[in-house]
Amino acid sequence: MGGVCSRKRDQQVDEDGVQIQVSGRYGKSGSSKWLRTSFSRPVIDCQLGRESCPSLMELCIHKICEDIDRYTKFSMLPRDISQQIFDKFVDSHCLTSASLEAFRDCAIQDVNLGEYPEVNDSWMDIISSQGLSLLSVDLSGSSVTDDGLSLLKDCSNIQALSFNYCDQISEAGLKNISGLSNLTSLSFKKSNTVTAEGMRAFSSLVNLAKLDLERCSSIHGGLIHLKGLTKLESLNIRYCKCITDSDLKALSGLTSLKELQMSCSNITDIGISYLKGLCKLMLLDVEGCHVTTSCLDSLSALVALSYLNLNRCGLSDVGCEKFSGLKNLKVLNMGFNNITDACLVHLKGLKNLKVLNMGFNNITDACLVHLKGLTNLESLNLDSCSIEDEGLANLTGLSLLKCLELSDTKVGSNGLCHLSGLTKLESLNLSFTLVTDSGLKKLCGLTSLKSLNLDARQITDAGLAAITSLTGLTHLDLFGARISDAGTNCLRHFKNLQTLEICGGGLTNAGVKNIKGLASLTLLNLSQNCNLTDKTLEMISGLTALVSLNVSNSRITNNGLQHLKPLKNLLSLSLESCKVTASEIRKLQSTALPNLVSFRPE
Repeated sequence: MGGVCSRKRDQQVDEDGVQIQVSGRYGKSGSSKWLRTSFSRPVIDCQLGRESCPSLMELCIHKICEDIDRYTKFSMLPRDISQQIFDKFVDSHCLTSASLEAFRDCAIQDVNLGEYPEVNDSWMDIISSQGLSLLSVDLSGSSVTDDGLSLLKDCSNIQALSFNYCDQISEAGLKNISGLSNLTSLSFKKSNTVTAEGMRAFSSLVNLAKLDLERCSSIHGGLIHLKGLTKLESLNIRYCKCITDSDLKALSGLTSLKELQMSCSNITDIGISYLKGLCKLMLLDVEGCHVTTSCLDSLSALVALSYLNLNRCGLSDVGCEKFSGLKNLKVLNMGFNNITDACLVHLKGLKNLKVLNMGFNNITDACLVHLKGLTNLESLNLDSCSIEDEGLANLTGLSLLKCLELSDTKVGSNGLCHLSGLTKLESLNLSFTLVTDSGLKKLCGLTSLKSLNLDARQITDAGLAAITSLTGLTHLDLFGARISDAGTNCLRHFKNLQTLEICGGGLTNAGVKNIKGLASLTLLNLSQNCNLTDKTLEMISGLTALVSLNVSNSRITNNGLQHLKPLKNLLSLSLESCKVTASEIRKLQSTALPNLVSFRPE
């Protein structure tokens, strides 16, 4: 964000209810791994007045890592301590090929080096020295080759193995894992070297329960080697365009299969018919496949099916009456299709539905009457449908609703009165609607709200003042709203805010003064406010929980970067169209912000 003020243009593909993000492998040394570990790392601080003190174990490990140059071997330590020291090294990006030697023969169980820089075959000798203790290995994004993989052959107790995005492992190299019969989880995402013939190595992995081959482009014909894997419960072949109907024949006998994800493959209704015997199948994702409503005949035989993703399949109303046979569905995604009001009448019998996504269809108010009986609904997506105020009256009985998506609809202020009884509502998106400042007063009773999106130009300071009773908000999006310095005074009511976006262009440093006290903020987006200066960075330097900061299109210069040094948790920094150079950000990264993995300008 920060490039344009209006974000809702080209829609991101929605998978399993969440938007796809670009993998860190293709960004600036990015990895979601660092996002997870940065929150879990213990804080070593025993100063007087602190509320908590680290454990003795944490202090010991911190001290060992601090004096690491004094130690050359950890194998005499108990395994759990060696594991924690190893994890600490990885989390702090301090593990090198030299320091790795100290962990030889330590009986470590988990080696999680996914997308860790510079991992290659030379590391594998130490990793494999853990022997029978080794239970999980993640070397995704590494430069490990067939030779390195072969060193794991004797680590026969390995249960989980991930080699996502590893381009230097060949078909021949896959044979090295054929003897790891204790494997229960195996992942080779976007590994073009995984071929149909290479998959022959998987046929002996009789305990395999989870297999991830997402974006593997050469596996057509290879699923035949999975026929004997009777314990397989989860298979991911999303974005494998080489997969066709004939491939699914091999899956017909995998009666333990519970999850099958194959979006954007070349599957049709014929392929779906081969799945009729999978009586335990609970999740089926065929987003973007060439299926029609005719496939619902086959799906009705899947008595355990509770999650069905039919987004972007080009479905029409013809055959929609067959939805009535899917009685056990709890999640139904049908966004981005050609469905009209005529379809929804056939959904009213799906009493178990908890999540319904009808976004980007030709839906109007007339269809919403058929949702009245879906009293178990917790999430409803009507994004970009032709819904107006009157239609919302049909939602008043959906008392369990927690998430409501009304973005880009024709809903205005009058319609919000129908939401006042939805007291369990936690997330509400009103971006690009007709709602005005005065209408927001009708939301005051929704005290369970945690996330509110008001990305609309007609929302001003007065609108922000109208919702100050919603003190439980943790996420507030005012991206396109016209908020001034005066309006930011209202932010003092939202002490629990974790994410805040104010990008309407009206803020100066005076308004930022009212933001600097929001100590719980982890994401702050102030882009498009061209009058912000280096003083802004000085004022927010106390927001030490920040993980993501965007102050693009402002007057910030290289001189202001010094104020970011206290933000040790910062992972993402965007200062595009500022007087800031990538070289100065890199200096800051190397000296003060070691966790920073994504920044712009690069």
